[in-house]
Amino acid sequence: HSIPQGIGEPSVYHAVVVIFLEFFAWGLLTTPMLTVLHQTFPQHTFLMNGLIHGVKGLLSFLSAPLIGALSDVWGRKSFLLLTVFFTCAPIPLMKISPWWYFAVISMSGVFAVTFSVIFAYVADITQEHERITAYGLVSATFAASLVTSPAIGAYLSETYGDTLVVILATAIALLDICFILVAVPESLPEKMRPASWGAPISWEQADPFASLRKVGQDSTVLLICITVFLSYLPEAGQYSSFFLYLRQVIRFTSETVAAFIAVVGILSILAQTVVLGILMRSIGNKNTILLGLGFQILQLAWYGFGSQPWMMWAAGAVAAMSSITFPAISAIVSRNADPDQQGVVQGMITGIRGLCNGLGPALYGFVFYLFHVENLSVLQNMYPPTNLSASVPLQSAIIPGPPFLFGACSVLLSLLVALFIPEHNALNLRPGSYKKHNNGAQSHLHSSQGGTCEGKEPLLEDSSCTFYTR
Repeated sequence: HSIPQGIGEPSVYHAVVVIFLEFFAWGLLTTPMLTVLHQTFPQHTFLMNGLIHGVKGLLSFLSAPLIGALSDVWGRKSFLLLTVFFTCAPIPLMKISPWWYFAVISMSGVFAVTFSVIFAYVADITQEHERITAYGLVSATFAASLVTSPAIGAYLSETYGDTLVVILATAIALLDICFILVAVPESLPEKMRPASWGAPISWEQADPFASLRKVGQDSTVLLICITVFLSYLPEAGQYSSFFLYLRQVIRFTSETVAAFIAVVGILSILAQTVVLGILMRSIGNKNTILLGLGFQILQLAWYGFGSQPWMMWAAGAVAAMSSITFPAISAIVSRNADPDQQGVVQGMITGIRGLCNGLGPALYGFVFYLFHVENLSVLQNMYPPTNLSASVPLQSAIIPGPPFLFGACSVLLSLLVALFIPEHNALNLRPGSYKKHNNGAQSHLHSSQGGTCEGKEPLLEDSSCTFYTR
């Protein structure tokens, strides 16, 4: 391989730095991006926002398994370079040409799957028992980078203007690329790569719909997957449009949006570390999932009916508590699936979340458009936001945020489905499909190999991951 080796042995800390820099760069752009989005599409801000994120999400869903499979063969380092480069490529375009910026963002979805490569990198270098902690560390770093950067970005853009923020974000993205080139060592030793045994990439593993086809094979897996789909669809939609909603409809200033992100982010980290551990021990895995979904319904309903800023803050605190759902679902899967089945089941859940990242934002954008929420925000822009007139247009709408109520109904269905998930039940997804390709002995090897590298990654890809990136 022509790419030089990095500094030291591969470690979780290499992964942590890569993630921190990438998402710190994007987080800085939170405030400028909302401004540019509104200036570029003044009439259909929410609809276009939904479509941009929707296209990006669907492309990521289609490409994630392929990139995972290719990185099993060609090593992680080259793919880290590729994914970080393409994820950050749109950043400088924000100032050069907004139209190109949004076009490139939606196209960059093909490679915007740094997380799956990072989790695979971590899986290569950790033992089974250390993995949860390592994933937790990566997810917490991710959250930490997004807790700090929007506030810094808002402050800089207020003081020095958006151009400086874009230049800074570009510089940090370049630093990340240099770090991968110079410092990150390859985590897959030559002997681990199937390529060295003359095996080509497994196309079955690279098919994004392959994992979804296996969903119906086991009733428990089916229930878990439906729960994930119904609860994550509104979450993906919410994360794509919520900050825009706070700015345009609730009239938060840039600073307040940044503070909101920071507070909810810190509360989410607490919920996913301290609270999650306590709940899992005291009320059990399944009840933790049900509690998380309950919080999510409350939060979405509050977002939907709330028209006052304090309501948003209160709902944000509830939102942080609802972030325990996904790690709890991952835990129930990893407890019940056999070691060589982990990859398959986690791959399914990641696949479903990927699908939601495409469908959710588009759905929300469409519902905002249907209910003329755009026109409300245009109306408000006509009134100067004095105390009196700012609240007039909002009260004229009975429901300020219709998509959030659709979301609450979806999560309610998800909660009803989750009631039927058994607490302890061995998930049975024997790899019948592998046996078509190889004999039985090899099939075990193949699925466990693929599992470690591609499928096990998203064990703790907690809900805050998609909080700001999508």
